[in-house]
Amino acid sequence: MKDDKALTEIRTQDVERSVRERYSEAAQTKVAALCCPIDYNPKYLEMIPKEILERDYGCGDPSRFLREGDRVLDLGSGSGKICYIASQIVGTKGSVVGVDMNSDMLTLARKYQPEIVDRLGYSNVEFRRGKIQDLALDLDRVEEHLYASPIIDVDSMQEFVAFQEHLRRSEPMISDRSIDVIVSNCVLNLVRQEDRRQLFSEMYRVLKQGGRIAISDIVSDEEVPEHLKRNGELWSGCIAGAFTEEGFLQAIEDAGFYGAAIAKWDEKPWQTIEGIEFRSVTIVAFKGKEGACLERNQAVIYKGPWKSVTDDDGHTLNRGQRMAVCDKTYHVYTNPNGPYVGQAIGVEPYQQINLEGSSAFNCRKNAKRHPRETKGMDYTRTELAGSASCGSDECC
Repeated sequence: MKDDKALTEIRTQDVERSVRERYSEAAQTKVAALCCPIDYNPKYLEMIPKEILERDYGCGDPSRFLREGDRVLDLGSGSGKICYIASQIVGTKGSVVGVDMNSDMLTLARKYQPEIVDRLGYSNVEFRRGKIQDLALDLDRVEEHLYASPIIDVDSMQEFVAFQEHLRRSEPMISDRSIDVIVSNCVLNLVRQEDRRQLFSEMYRVLKQGGRIAISDIVSDEEVPEHLKRNGELWSGCIAGAFTEEGFLQAIEDAGFYGAAIAKWDEKPWQTIEGIEFRSVTIVAFKGKEGACLERNQAVIYKGPWKSVTDDDGHTLNRGQRMAVCDKTYHVYTNPNGPYVGQAIGVEPYQQINLEGSSAFNCRKNAKRHPRETKGMDYTRTELAGSASCGSDECC
């Protein structure tokens, strides 16, 4: 590590320029200091040219959380490696969009696209130029407009601003609720701190209901001091702008995601600076807990091993108890592709209640559900197990 005095200090507004210059250099030649050692599935790397593999800079493998048929968005797609891995996982039924603001990286990613398509036998990847905190604005479209209508006075500047707003509103680069899963590999911490609320809001906007994120990034175990944040080399090196471990999860929760889980946490720090440890983590979280709370007499039984657990909306589940939940929460807990799969037993009412005729459910209280509420208050059935029906694999 160089002496701090020899490193270039940057103001907040210079962060993007520092990142752009560092990664333009990294697109031309491999920069080892920008990446952590990561093991990817070798069968997906066989299709990808060496230059792309060498110029990829990441700290995790979010592609492990993709499924066949997914529509994938890769934030900060760089050389395109994760996109080309994702292309093989999602197959012909899925698609992949990579977004990056660095023209040199996009050139590299697109350079081998025809060759990779020939090897795979299908095409399902595209790359778009844009800021990951402004997924509605296509920067290639913006640049085309500037060439055709350059800014020469205040009137043309106002026309340019209006054109950008038109693109965001009427022709967004990534449409609302169009993506199944967002992945990102060591990129979110490169975004300016004042743009991060918008960054997570944009991620939430473009995801479908029930969509998910799988984000690999560098986090710190303590707050990064201001003098490190002003260091251009450390910022573009994924250090100065690192989220804290708690802050990363809090930003995800604040954006409306639920069921966030740490899927990977490197025991050994990637770097340690002034006693602060910086390590790679991968976080998975979901979108889809919005909606009305309606009563359908459903219950869930938390299996354990914890005595009780509390979800992102403050619902507490006690181990082994039938807890009353609304229809929306019931389906969140029992979704086979959701974050809580296998943790709770769903108990449906014997007499189904249509949503159209359902009353409001008070999700602010944590109440046990009496079995009679799901069976019905007048349920009087008697059914005895006869000894003649007992077999070697049956209860008697």
